[in-house]
Amino acid sequence: MPSSSQTGPINSGSLFWPASNTASQPPGSGTLKRLESTPKEHAERMQKLEGAARTILECIGEDPDREGLLNTPKRYAEAMLFLSEGYGANVPDILTGATFKEKYDNLVIVKDIDIFSLCEHHMLPFTGKVHIGYIPREHVIGLSKLTRLAEVFSRRLQIQERLTSQIATAISDLLGAYGVGVVMECSHLCMEMRGVQKVGSVTTTICMLGSMRSDAAREEFLTLLNRR
Repeated sequence: MPSSSQTGPINSGSLFWPASNTASQPPGSGTLKRLESTPKEHAERMQKLEGAARTILECIGEDPDREGLLNTPKRYAEAMLFLSEGYGANVPDILTGATFKEKYDNLVIVKDIDIFSLCEHHMLPFTGKVHIGYIPREHVIGLSKLTRLAEVFSRRLQIQERLTSQIATAISDLLGAYGVGVVMECSHLCMEMRGVQKVGSVTTTICMLGSMRSDAAREEFLTLLNRR
């Protein structure tokens, strides 16, 4: 099943998800430029981010030169680069040396992986938990790598629906699993702090691929998560 068609090819394009292709910019050119930056280019990138943060402070009516805000632009720049560091990770590299041939074809589940990401519509955080299950074909993966995959995709500008399917597609494509299931439950500050301002609301997204789409496998997975 061509599962990756939902989100783009993973082998050559995984560095760039969800960066898009435009007429003026080839796919992922911005992320490659960031990844391959020289120390001088990194310093210039920091300077631009600090300038943008200073502009924001001025536009909201603040004085960026007052004592409490003197180092805020620098801290903002450092924070943004950290929160978006997933653009600098090539997903197949994560699994190098972390898959093991094993005659096991039953469900493997890792629950309650913390997720921290930025909504691409408002650049405000959404946080929560992701639960990953897969049915191995011939290989199993080091369990910490499932957490790492979730982290890489979450540290990009995202929407929860795409983040859920990207994690599932990556495991399916790279591991060749019989089936993959991902459940994500998150709270979005763009809903809680602005807009409808519904504090405590939780959004749940589910992606099932391969044999996990069958009623029996889906039921087992959701039952073990207590999410029926």
